Amino acid sequence: MIGLGGVFLRSKDPVRLASWYRRHLGLAVSPGGQVATWSWPSSGRHRTGNTLWAALAENDRDWGPANPAAQLNYRVDDLEAVLARLRRRGVTVEDRIDVSAYGRFGWAVDIEGNRFELWEPPGVYRSPERHVRMR
Repeated sequence: MIGLGGVFLRSKDPVRLASWYRRHLGLAVSPGGQVATWSWPSSGRHRTGNTLWAALAENDRDWGPANPAAQLNYRVDDLEAVLARLRRRGVTVEDRIDVSAYGRFGWAVDIEGNRFELWEPPGVYRSPERHVRMR
């Protein structure tokens, strides 16, 4: 793992929830939107990293079978290698990998049943800060 890619909060009213975080915690949410992005120096082949915070509607992403209120997204350099290592260690890993302009995505489940997302950014990173839907 090379960093935290994002925190995604499931919401019945994403704009209202983002506004609450902006008002009460000073979160720099995009105007009229539900997304905040922090940039930082990154290791590996990606010179700049971003961590995304987003309040998303229930149908804005694949939340998986557990119906979670939140999901963590971890940045990785080599998605295939990380998924293979997790499988070898007996971790439950979803069979599919999603590919989009934002990169490649895979999912696994921790020891307590929490589904998490693994994200390999594309070779030339493009910030999704102007987009709410991740896929």
